[in-house]
Amino acid sequence: MRDGYIARWKGAEYDSSPDGAHVRLYSPTGGDGFVEVADGRFRRGVPIGELDDFFYVRTVCTWRGEPFFVLGASGDWLRLEYRGGRADVARSLGLEPYDNGVYQIWAPADEVGEIAEQYL
Repeated sequence: MRDGYIARWKGAEYDSSPDGAHVRLYSPTGGDGFVEVADGRFRRGVPIGELDDFFYVRTVCTWRGEPFFVLGASGDWLRLEYRGGRADVARSLGLEPYDNGVYQIWAPADEVGEIAEQYL
């Protein structure tokens, strides 16, 4: 499930993060100009003007008829964040308050529908 910045550079897609006039590209395998920053994680800075594309992607879905973001997965469970904006609905679904106005839950993956990527 993707949730974050994506950069296309030289025909490949990378998880990325903006850094002023540059974008940090992250790769699990490294390559020319990439520096290992952790086991299995390599980073390279690229001027934003050299990118083929740069965008933000979120994975969205529905659960029990309500709209959610998919934040992650663990086995047969998905971590969901409610995006409907109604506290009464969040409470009726038994969602956990995560922050002020933010509600999350672990839901069985087989109960989650309409999973799609949303490009912003």
